[in-house]
Amino acid sequence: MAIKILTEHINTPGIETFDVYRQKGGYTAVEKAIKTMTPEEVVEEAKKSGVRGRGGAGFPMGMKWGFLAKPEGVPRYLVCNADESEPGTFKDHHLMKTIPHLLIEGMIISSFALGANKSFIYVRGELMYVIRILEQAIEEAKAKGFLGKNILGTGYDLELIVQPGGGAYICGEETALLESLEGKRGNPRNKPPFPAVKGLYQSPTVVNNVESISNMPWIINNGGDAYAAIGVGRSTGTKLISASGHINKPGVYEIELGVSVEEFLNSDEYCGGVRKGHHLKALVAGGSSVPILPAHLIMKTANGEDRLMSYESLSDGGFATGTMLGSGGFIVFDETACIVRNTWNFSRFYHHESCGQCSPCREGTGWMEKVLHRIEHGHGSMHDIDLLVDISKKIEGNTICPLGDAAAWPVASAIRHFRDEFMWHITNPHEASQPGAVYQGEMALV
Repeated sequence: MAIKILTEHINTPGIETFDVYRQKGGYTAVEKAIKTMTPEEVVEEAKKSGVRGRGGAGFPMGMKWGFLAKPEGVPRYLVCNADESEPGTFKDHHLMKTIPHLLIEGMIISSFALGANKSFIYVRGELMYVIRILEQAIEEAKAKGFLGKNILGTGYDLELIVQPGGGAYICGEETALLESLEGKRGNPRNKPPFPAVKGLYQSPTVVNNVESISNMPWIINNGGDAYAAIGVGRSTGTKLISASGHINKPGVYEIELGVSVEEFLNSDEYCGGVRKGHHLKALVAGGSSVPILPAHLIMKTANGEDRLMSYESLSDGGFATGTMLGSGGFIVFDETACIVRNTWNFSRFYHHESCGQCSPCREGTGWMEKVLHRIEHGHGSMHDIDLLVDISKKIEGNTICPLGDAAAWPVASAIRHFRDEFMWHITNPHEASQPGAVYQGEMALV
């Protein structure tokens, strides 16, 4: 039976309340951390665990904490990134609405470790009901002495604030989030300086994802070494995966990192396989911004090894034959899916969500959307395929934040692996532009 760190009690009736969460061992990690450990010892456990940022970047959380500047007389802040705007990703939303006290407990421990006395949870504004759930959980924790002044008589103070965002994808980028939190337009900042030196209100700040922070209670109760023993290689612990698309059992699943893609997709414990009567055509493993892979490359690496659900295995082969774990948005396409139509849909999203600050992204995302629109609607030319590749290259790596890369990678990878399908749209414009039309040529299906 797979280890469950985040979802062990998620289906317990009443787990969203303080009393039931407490009965299941909740807040014991807070008591252990602030009563028996120093902040430095908590940071050390995070480093030992090897837990990596679960929002998409995959950067080691303990190492990130270690970069935090600590000038005298200057406040420090912890900000939880609960914006979760990545298409295909909904695991943080699920965690917050079902077991909010897990995040609250993780925030208290992490704030203590960083020496923060005021911390923020930045939630996308569309999720107002989740915001109310979190605010209720904060009030319960405060009433029981786990938040506010002199927590558990230790002298440690913490104020926790839930802040709604405006629903902008760009505010998932940490510096744009901080700008928004300060009441300004959510435009990414130039780095350096990094948030660890000058972040919120020009003070040292750490920004971490919901899932990352929610791991801390287990790590403190069981030890960083125990967490590091789960998973495979540098992909330690468990990961929440948002599974959607043409599968029998869409939903949020907690896996031990290192499970094979084939097992995750086909086993009854997880996705339950591609829907009956259909075959796997392509898969996006980590949310819409990561490269799409055809069936044969998502199941096996180019070297013929089983592809694993881990940071290293999914990226094996680079972007030529690999992809990224990203935020864990696992989107499955069967043979009825049109790759061109899907790529156009992704491009529409990134064009709409670009903040417009950087010319390559502002102009390039618009051009990619327009070119993909004309290919999908029967007005494309063969030149358009190489034009899309050229535009994506001019965007990638030339913007302040990674939104440009996020827009370029899906287009470049779709053409890399499904060029024949783009060519079919161009050479058969009338047929391709019909509703529900799908390329039926050579496809490696699984």
